[in-house]
Amino acid sequence: MTTTDATAEKSTDELAKDLSSRGDTRSQRPNSEAFREFIASGWDETVPDADRLEAADFTPARRDALVRRIPATRMVLPAGVLKVRSNDTDYPFRPDTAFAYYAGLGTDEEPDSVLVVEPSAEDPARAQATYFFRPRAGFDTSEFYADSRYGEMWVGRRPTLTEAEQRLGIEVRHIEELRDHLAKDVGAQLSLAVMPSVDAGVEEMVTQIREQNGLPTGDEAAAENAALKEAASEARLVKDEYEIRQMRRAVDATIAGFEDVIRHLDRAVGHERGERVIEGVFAANARAEGNGVGYDTIAAAGDHACTLHWIRNDGAVHADELVLIDAGVEVDSLYTADVTRTLPVSGTFSPTQRKVYEAVLKAADASFAVAKPGVKFRDLHAAAMDVLAPILEEWGLLPGTAAESLAPEGQWHRRWMPHGTSHHLGMDVHDCAQARREMYLDAELVPGMIFTIEPGLYFKENDLLVPEELRGIGVRIEDDVLVTEDGVENLSAAAPRTADDVEAWMASLRR
Repeated sequence: MTTTDATAEKSTDELAKDLSSRGDTRSQRPNSEAFREFIASGWDETVPDADRLEAADFTPARRDALVRRIPATRMVLPAGVLKVRSNDTDYPFRPDTAFAYYAGLGTDEEPDSVLVVEPSAEDPARAQATYFFRPRAGFDTSEFYADSRYGEMWVGRRPTLTEAEQRLGIEVRHIEELRDHLAKDVGAQLSLAVMPSVDAGVEEMVTQIREQNGLPTGDEAAAENAALKEAASEARLVKDEYEIRQMRRAVDATIAGFEDVIRHLDRAVGHERGERVIEGVFAANARAEGNGVGYDTIAAAGDHACTLHWIRNDGAVHADELVLIDAGVEVDSLYTADVTRTLPVSGTFSPTQRKVYEAVLKAADASFAVAKPGVKFRDLHAAAMDVLAPILEEWGLLPGTAAESLAPEGQWHRRWMPHGTSHHLGMDVHDCAQARREMYLDAELVPGMIFTIEPGLYFKENDLLVPEELRGIGVRIEDDVLVTEDGVENLSAAAPRTADDVEAWMASLRR
């Protein structure tokens, strides 16, 4: 048997033990009986009552909607597992979005835990939820002092079962009871689905239970899992009151981060990797004010701004350039902002830079002008393109007319604006990505939706079809937008948008 085959045959528990014992070859941890007795003694075991999470008042309605969408099904929503970064160190844990949305938990809690949502026995239109996780270990266990992945001395105290119940407002059980719970009554009257590609061990457990209870596997099971993923994604298209509050916090923290970047911009100019100075300043604010960044920050100076997802951020920042900063703070509830501002490093736009900037701003304003309930989501992009194509024709860049370019068989203008103008925003920076087309691009705007408006123009330095003065200029302006009863609210309006206001903003912060 090969090493790969042997690993594949190990159970999830065995693999977990292997991972938790990483580094044993160099371990110098004491293990005498006298030590174990001594370390287990003399601890204050008092555990105060836990506060109920704010989200717990909103998660029941979310779960009720889920069981109505997918009836007669026990739905398994894993938080996910720790992922190895290097040898015996892990990446920071961030729970799966669907788990966090339906459980109400955020930040880095709890790896390996699972939320189970199913129809109530008394009322199938209402949800019953049970949370399974690994609770705090006793002081008399080796986990307490010796387990570098889960031990209290290594990574901090885990909640007790009682604390978790108080915080979430639902039944909480030990993760060891998960299999028995999932298998109970599954069969002709109750199906079993799992959020795919989150926790391979839990996914395999669900597959085994389906087989043992006569439920179809293969494509039919995959279709049920995909339906669960789609439902969880579409549920977030319209935000509730709690979500809107969280998004406001995320946007406010993000704008504060931009302001701190501007204060430190001179330091970036003097550094050979000034883009990383910008990235680092924003990241420090994100960690201080929230859970961290919601996605890899784009800090793109000069021609780097023409690479849409420039996240290497290893370039210099020169005084005569623009720097495009696309960044968002993810707050502890895991809701993230997504704001872009393009700044003149010197504090003043050159005439050519201003010309490009104002063209992009006109496109953004056109999207804002049409955004209101009843308008289709795709119309936001069309409004921006209706502005940019004629401008590019006026600049002599199109091989034909703007009307020809806007036709489906044309699209020449998209050479310099290749991305979409809007995407939904929430717990994921590209939220609701598994939603059906008719629920996303082809859907009408309704109050409670939150999305971006972010047109841009990008003229790469090696683009021989544009005048030399335009080459190396990339501009994007991105705002976060909430649909209201009669229009939209720009949640990120506190970050100046016009060229004059951007210059004044920068001047006020760099004094």
